[in-house]
Amino acid sequence: MAISLDKLVGLHHRAVQVRTNAMEVIAGNLANANTPGYKAKGLDFQKAMQSAQQDRQQHMTRTHEKHFEGRMQSQANLEYRIPQQPDTGDGNTVEVQAERNAFLDNGMRYQASLQFLNGKIKGMKKALGPGGQGG
Repeated sequence: MAISLDKLVGLHHRAVQVRTNAMEVIAGNLANANTPGYKAKGLDFQKAMQSAQQDRQQHMTRTHEKHFEGRMQSQANLEYRIPQQPDTGDGNTVEVQAERNAFLDNGMRYQASLQFLNGKIKGMKKALGPGGQGG
């Protein structure tokens, strides 16, 4: 029986990618906290994961066996954040404390996703290794 790594870790791997993208967006917001007119952005994790599930079936067609498999990634999940505090007058919508909190929250969730993915891989290694079902 063939083992599909994509079925084992595919969605969890995508969750780590989405968390990584969210970190980059938050870091960009923090870096631009003093940029006049900058509009804070956010990534909707639920929408991004729904998009990932749909994108799993939408691979680019390979025309030669030596071509890399490609996937198109959408920026549709990137949205502008609605600030909780009134505008400071310069048009910047970054709320530094809220961004720091989002960064910490996303970091903890990222770590949890990595631990879950690591557990899946350890389980597969155990099953395939010496003394496991596969070895």
